[in-house]
Amino acid sequence: QVQLVESGGGLVQPGGSLRLSCAASGSAFSSYHMDWYRQAPGKQRQLVAAITRGGSTNYVDSVKGRFTISRDNAKNTVYLQMNSLKPEDTAVYYCHARRSDNDYWGTGTQVTVSS
Repeated sequence: QVQLVESGGGLVQPGGSLRLSCAASGSAFSSYHMDWYRQAPGKQRQLVAAITRGGSTNYVDSVKGRFTISRDNAKNTVYLQMNSLKPEDTAVYYCHARRSDNDYWGTGTQVTVSS
């Protein structure tokens, strides 16, 4: 069993930055691939960034060059550094842990980009 707790969301002006964190409790964090998803009001949940257990990363086109996903296996934590934020980045951001036998979701953290 893995519990995921996101933090770091908030209100930021366009062009600003935030760093989201996702702390995982339970065992074998390093065996999971980790993702960040987001869901804006009235829209489907969207994969934003992913990092494999080996450290390879992938991003949706709309955040490439602005967002960076990273992980610290010693701290059981995955991060999402978000720079040059835009109003269209406003959403609830969710952490997701996955491997072949199961997957887990956090409860989300709200990010609002507005002047």
